[in-house]
Amino acid sequence: MAHTDLAAVSEVRGALREFLRCRWQGEPAEVAELLLSELVTNALIHTRHGAVVTVSMATARLRVEVRDFMSGLPLSYVPNADDGTHGRGLLLVRSLADAWGVSAHALGKVVWFELDGERP
Repeated sequence: MAHTDLAAVSEVRGALREFLRCRWQGEPAEVAELLLSELVTNALIHTRHGAVVTVSMATARLRVEVRDFMSGLPLSYVPNADDGTHGRGLLLVRSLADAWGVSAHALGKVVWFELDGERP
């Protein structure tokens, strides 16, 4: 799915919710939606060239990838109190995902996260 409109964030969340409906419930699904929203929003705001989302599941492990088409890796950013909600997306991913990373490609990059279905 490729989009450049921020309204697409809720559409992508809904698609993930439907994908997880019979697989995961409660907190793991909510965390997955939150992290997906953060990555898609970052891709759309910072690249302005759309994003492609890929979701896969193996056993009880979910992997979500958000690919954009701009070179350059995401910058590490530590927000301050005056930033409002700006700059917290990757901090949330880093804090809540069981694994995450960034893979550079010839055209763009993929930012991904993984979650285990069994959350403490």
